[in-house]
Amino acid sequence: MWLRYDLSAGLSVFLIALPLCLGIALASGAPLYAGLMSGIIGGILVAPLSASPLAVSGPAAGLTTVVASAILSLGNYQVFLLAVIIAGAFQVLLGLLKWGGIANYFPSAVIKGMLAAIGIMLIIKQVPLVLGSTSSLVITLFSLLLLILLRQPFAHKLNFIPAPLLVVGLGILGSFFTTTRLVTIPAHLFSNISFPAFGRLFSNQQIWKDGIVIGLLATLETLLCIEAIDKLDKHNRITPVNRELIAQGIGNIACGLLGAIPLTAVVVRGAANVDAGARTKMAAITHGVLLLLAIVGAPFVLNRIPYASLSAILLITGYNLTLPKLYKNMLSLGWKQFLPFILTIGMILTTDLLIGVSIGLLLSVYFIIQNNFRAEYRISKTVVKGIETELIKLNSNVTFLNKVKLKKALDVVPAHSILTIDGSNCNFIDYDILEIISEFEVKAKDRHITLYTVGIEKVNVTAIH
Repeated sequence: MWLRYDLSAGLSVFLIALPLCLGIALASGAPLYAGLMSGIIGGILVAPLSASPLAVSGPAAGLTTVVASAILSLGNYQVFLLAVIIAGAFQVLLGLLKWGGIANYFPSAVIKGMLAAIGIMLIIKQVPLVLGSTSSLVITLFSLLLLILLRQPFAHKLNFIPAPLLVVGLGILGSFFTTTRLVTIPAHLFSNISFPAFGRLFSNQQIWKDGIVIGLLATLETLLCIEAIDKLDKHNRITPVNRELIAQGIGNIACGLLGAIPLTAVVVRGAANVDAGARTKMAAITHGVLLLLAIVGAPFVLNRIPYASLSAILLITGYNLTLPKLYKNMLSLGWKQFLPFILTIGMILTTDLLIGVSIGLLLSVYFIIQNNFRAEYRISKTVVKGIETELIKLNSNVTFLNKVKLKKALDVVPAHSILTIDGSNCNFIDYDILEIISEFEVKAKDRHITLYTVGIEKVNVTAIH
């Protein structure tokens, strides 16, 4: 039942992935076939091994800088392929050690900010193509109008025709009557495939360093992508991340062996996959098979596809990732959600994805720490057995992060007063907090403060000399 949706979605993703594979290879300073081979491996090998029903793997724009730097520093593409193999082995190891759970520590605001930033970048990058000529502008506007109309309720009878497929088909027809820029598939892509120089594996430590760096970055991008794509899944399926890391690692080992640049799960392709109506991993596999068939058997058909048609598909995909209502919803959640969200967007747009996500994550952690400072105890006055007493009531978890503020609160307790510290509701009290309370118990006698503790363990305080 779902095969029809998956085949059409696979075709849509293939049409988007084809120019991206070539462009990322070019930006990375690698042979063009290396980008296409990476996309083929992502579809034919990684997708069957993965448990993600919607993620699509291939060369990632976020890795272009580190890949270009590694190729340059190692001085030889065949040597660089060794680093790709090491990166893949490193990812397999992370998966076997079950370290994929790091994705769960990325706040929702940061993930949504990453998706929105990618949507904005998609839109911005299409502008030069759309405005390149009058014919490109006309084809893009017509395609956009068609894509929008086909989403309306009155067009539900046409749902059997995938909108992106219809747009591309009409674009091919239009290409015979206009002078718009067309997709160009270079000839003889696979005639000079490079293979890794295994004899150099232990000749240069930089190979191993670059391999680990590529492995770490590819892992982070993949985990972020999986987290993001799972959020887009209308069926609320959750991807087992450790298995995904193993699948990605095997894929990157294959990339190194077959002369391809490293791959990751890619948000742009995954989002386009969801947007095109994909249901299962068959869509990603279809995209990989079509990449292979296109390069081998039908370059003349692909060479009739206008870039403007692909731009229209990407514009809609980008818009869906950065809808105006998303900003309104994030703002309604408060500044502690909105600021990491908007900062992540801004930093990704001005730097790159990894830096932007890292800075957004740091701001989210800051707010978490700030909340922890404020939330883990309350100071009030109460009456116990007819006597007014100062009350410090500790909440669920009190950690060393509350140490400074608690110490200041104890320092200002008036002399000759009564103080009760109540920890009966605590699940966890850090040793540092227990030590502060024990130290205060000694000082309280000198200040004639009567101290009562409830549910708090006494510890021996050892002086540090």
